[in-house]
Amino acid sequence: MLMIDRIKNKHSGFRLFLMTVFGRSYPRIVGMQREKSWLFFDVFIPFLSVAAYVFVYRAIGAPEDYIGFVVVGGGMTAFWLNILWSMSSQLYWEKEQGNLALYIISPASMMAILLGMALGGLFATLLRATAILVIGSLVFNVSYQLASFWQLLGIFMLSMLALYGLGMMSASIFLLLSREAWHISNLATEPVYLISGMYFPVKNLGFWGASIGSIIPLTLGLDAMRQSVFASGPSLGFLSVNLEITILILLSVIYIASAKFLLAYIEKIAVKEGRLTENRR
Repeated sequence: MLMIDRIKNKHSGFRLFLMTVFGRSYPRIVGMQREKSWLFFDVFIPFLSVAAYVFVYRAIGAPEDYIGFVVVGGGMTAFWLNILWSMSSQLYWEKEQGNLALYIISPASMMAILLGMALGGLFATLLRATAILVIGSLVFNVSYQLASFWQLLGIFMLSMLALYGLGMMSASIFLLLSREAWHISNLATEPVYLISGMYFPVKNLGFWGASIGSIIPLTLGLDAMRQSVFASGPSLGFLSVNLEITILILLSVIYIASAKFLLAYIEKIAVKEGRLTENRR
């Protein structure tokens, strides 16, 4: 009877999904508070890169809005690094540590596990990005002309939805590539700063260069946010804000659907063939 009661009380469905998300996000949120020194270096080191670009732009006499472009871009780099190292490479690292098999055999959804990791990482990353934006704005005297707060918030939320969908999708791809995931992560760090226009208007790459960079949701999200908060933003923007919002919605649907398909695929391989969870060199 006791066993029957336990089976009846077992969580399932949407409740299990939510509990999994909470269970995986909690350690990352708490862990950030235990090592407060990490917060200092997570803010200070990226701020040095922001400052370097600001001094270059001022030395060549660039328009003052370019300083704001750099500060906003510097804050958004935190989200890309979180996707690259805390999402895309996560399943590969879990495999190396021997935890992937536990995830596969658990009743919890792999999507819920990755979503929990994403939300936990997003909390820490949001603090880092906010600190860079606030400090950079105060130190370099950046002025903003916000057109619509709700539009800006919507653009940011859509950018994060599409970006973390890309992170969940690439986590499956990196796992299938095994050790190559580490090399791809290192390779993708700096080039994305260029093609996404982190420190300059992506429009300067030309139509085709900016179009290729738009595969990464951060490109269009960053461009749309700059158009919403700077006076010269619309004239330096790649596409209109409404069109970029539409593309972000499409990217969100595509990446999340692809992530769901790929996660189901790797679970099938792991269960049927048993070769994904083995730590083979």
